Amino acid sequence: MKSNFLNKPIENVYVKPDVKSKISTQILYGEKFKILSKKKNWLKIKTDYDRYLGFIKNGIFITSLKPSHKIFSAKSQIYKKKRSNFIKTKKYLYFSSVIQNLGNQKKYLKFDKNKWIKKKDVKKYNHIEKNYKKIIKLFLNTKYVWGGKSIDGIDCSALVQLFFKYNRKFFPRDTKDQIKYCKIKISKNFKDGDIIFWKGHVGLCLNKTKLIHAYGPRKKVLIMPTKQTINLISKTAKLEIKKISNIKNF
Repeated sequence: MKSNFLNKPIENVYVKPDVKSKISTQILYGEKFKILSKKKNWLKIKTDYDRYLGFIKNGIFITSLKPSHKIFSAKSQIYKKKRSNFIKTKKYLYFSSVIQNLGNQKKYLKFDKNKWIKKKDVKKYNHIEKNYKKIIKLFLNTKYVWGGKSIDGIDCSALVQLFFKYNRKFFPRDTKDQIKYCKIKISKNFKDGDIIFWKGHVGLCLNKTKLIHAYGPRKKVLIMPTKQTINLISKTAKLEIKKISNIKNF
C-alpha cells in the first residue's frame, strides 16, 4: 500500500466522511499516512505514526519525502521568495511538522515549491528534546479545541502526545488508549513528569504541586495546582483518577 505525506500545513481528520462529523484529530505537514479507501470526495486513512483511522478530504499529496528537519517553534511563518526578497504569507507550519530541505538561502530554508521558513524555527530531523517542559509550555494559553493538535487549538491528549511525536516515539492519540498503554506508577506522591489520567482527560505534572493541561471547562491550556485540579474535576465532573504514570518511563 503506497504511503502519502500531507503537503498542507494542517488537515482535519473526521470520524465520518462529512465536515459536519466530529473532528477526531489533525495531521500536520509531512505526516505520513496510507489511503485505505476512497468515497466520493473523501479518503479513509490510517496514520503511520499512531495508526489512527479517520477521514480526510481527497487531494493531491506528496508520495515521496525524505525528512531532514522538523519544526521546533509553536508555529513557523511560511514565506515566498520574489526576486531577492522573502515575503510573508498568511500560512504557517506547526510544531513537529516534518519537512525536506530543498535549498538554503540567507536565513531561510526551502521546503516546497517557493515555500520557505526561517532556519531558526527548525531542528534536524533526528533531534531529541528530553526536556518535556520546553515542549509542553509552547502551548500555554492555547485555546482548547477537541481534536486539535496545534497552537491554533489543542486538546488534552494531543498536548501530551506531541512530546512523544516530536521525539519519534509511539504514543497513542486518545486518552482511553493512553491509559491502557502507560505503565502504572507505584508511588502515590506526585512529582515532576507524572501523567495523571481521568476518564477522558489527562494532565502532566510540572513539579510536586503544579500540573499543565488543556482544560475544556476553562477553554485553554493552563498551569494549575495539582490537588486543587483533582478536587475540582471530582466535584464538577464526578471523575476520579484512573491511573498515574510518568513521562520519563518511555
